[in-house]
Amino acid sequence: MDQKRLLAAIALSISILLVFNYLFPPPKPVPTAPQPQAQVTQPAAPAAPAGVLSTPTDVAPAAGTPTAPAARLPVEGPRVRGTLSLRGARLDDLVLSDHRETVEANSPPVRLLAPREGAAPYYAQWGWTAPDGRTRVPGNDTDWTAEGGGLAPGKPVTLRWDNGQGQVFEIALALDENYMVTAEQRVRNSAAEPVQLLPWSRIRRESTPPTLGFFILHEGFVGVLDGRLREMTYKDAKSEGDKKNGLALEQETGAGWAGFTDKYWLTAITTVDPAIRTRAAFRHVPEGGQDRWQADFAPVGAQTVAPGGTAQLATRLFAGAKEVRLLDAYRDRLGIPDFDKAIDFGWFYFLTKPFFYALDFLFHLFGNFGIAILVFTVALKAAFFPLANKAYKSMGKMRVLGPKMQEIRERYKDDPAKMQAEVMAMYRSEKINPASGCLPILIQIPVFFALYKVLFVTIEMRHAPFFGWIRDLSAPDPTNLFNLFGLIPYDPMQLSHYLHMPAWAIFMGVTMFLQQKLNPQPPDPIQAKIFQWMPIIFTFMLASFPAGLVIYWSWNNLLSIAQQWYIMRLEKQRGGGAVAVAAAVPKKG
Repeated sequence: MDQKRLLAAIALSISILLVFNYLFPPPKPVPTAPQPQAQVTQPAAPAAPAGVLSTPTDVAPAAGTPTAPAARLPVEGPRVRGTLSLRGARLDDLVLSDHRETVEANSPPVRLLAPREGAAPYYAQWGWTAPDGRTRVPGNDTDWTAEGGGLAPGKPVTLRWDNGQGQVFEIALALDENYMVTAEQRVRNSAAEPVQLLPWSRIRRESTPPTLGFFILHEGFVGVLDGRLREMTYKDAKSEGDKKNGLALEQETGAGWAGFTDKYWLTAITTVDPAIRTRAAFRHVPEGGQDRWQADFAPVGAQTVAPGGTAQLATRLFAGAKEVRLLDAYRDRLGIPDFDKAIDFGWFYFLTKPFFYALDFLFHLFGNFGIAILVFTVALKAAFFPLANKAYKSMGKMRVLGPKMQEIRERYKDDPAKMQAEVMAMYRSEKINPASGCLPILIQIPVFFALYKVLFVTIEMRHAPFFGWIRDLSAPDPTNLFNLFGLIPYDPMQLSHYLHMPAWAIFMGVTMFLQQKLNPQPPDPIQAKIFQWMPIIFTFMLASFPAGLVIYWSWNNLLSIAQQWYIMRLEKQRGGGAVAVAAAVPKKG
């Protein structure tokens, strides 16, 4: 029975890692967003049909004769910089000042938003629709005037446009110290008759972004609407949109938010007043063979603006990095429901997020995420010490009793029932649980998953260095045995991603081998061969995993070796156990 349990635990562990290796191959390079190109004239947005309360789903600009470029308003904050196009009231040029594309010092900052005239347009926009089709509303080619200088924290800007029919449209914009823009859309009606208008805000991607395609990472549409997390991949949005004329999802909500998530970046619109019911939508808009994507918010029902009256609607736009503490702060301070769920912490959320906070605390204490991982591993070892200690004691006793166990098996090899009874009697007398040796592996599996998630999805781990050649704990160790660790100027990964054997993975395999040597040798030769191959199998499997995870596993092995050695030493000092069993085993004949 103990052999079957041990084999089942080994098979389970190997199967899990095989699945990991299949689902999470080495990360594919993600091309950076293109820089803005020369601007061209944009056609006006098509008018919405009478009675239809929806945001426009206009197409990208067609090629035309270049005219004067649109005026642009500078956007400058401590963590962002860019420009806002006054033609169409679009925030379409934004880079994140303190995040770079690579770990190189001269690497350009990450570009999040890009103009429609480039190859990968990605922008936020505010506007109105007139349900009756009579009132002139601003469109994509509308040139707004700006009141104030550039948009900066503490320096709001108001965009203004007069439609010539008695209505003045305004968009008051304010930027905070991080990534949040507050927009208040206002209309003043000085005409003699009331008008009906539908204010909307939207985020547009006019090309499909490259995605990693990992099972554990969601990329695409995301939002929390009426308390429910809604996630939809680009593939699913296209499938649903094809059934409903481009509308992949539509839902009324009070407090809520919706937008697009990448691995580390988020653009999302959120309502300010939860008492105002709004309609959120995810859309797929195919035009000219090109997939375009849109997330938008609009009130449920148009606003009626009486003569001499005003109407307004306030929303917020987040465009930046998915930093855990920042999203938590926005959630708590601004009342944005479950805003932290923009980070895909996954099924082990109850472990992953606490793990992150523990590592982040240790990082601020020691100044290095690698050191934080080492200290965190020691803390985990201490937390599970009683359980692991019991397991290692049983394993240590089994090692000492190995010869006597083998003697019993040989003595009663023709009587399996008697042999099993004698072995179990020995287990009982020595208080050994034969299945306890599986506990360290079983305990480590959820910890492994949760720590993998932390390293994989949190931007705080991105480009976090350790020491020496490890410049990014969230990326695989760049060294490789197959080119003699850089002595041969050749990259074996060009042939196959399996030809990657970094230094830390080799060290991990060595520590696993040494730990195995301290465990009792299985009497069954099949089990013994499986144990011999496990360090090699794990070494190749973990070779392409983030360096931080391999460092954690290696350090955990070293701590396990120290713990096992200490327990074995205590057992030898106590003595008597093996002697007692030896006396209880009858001699042959």
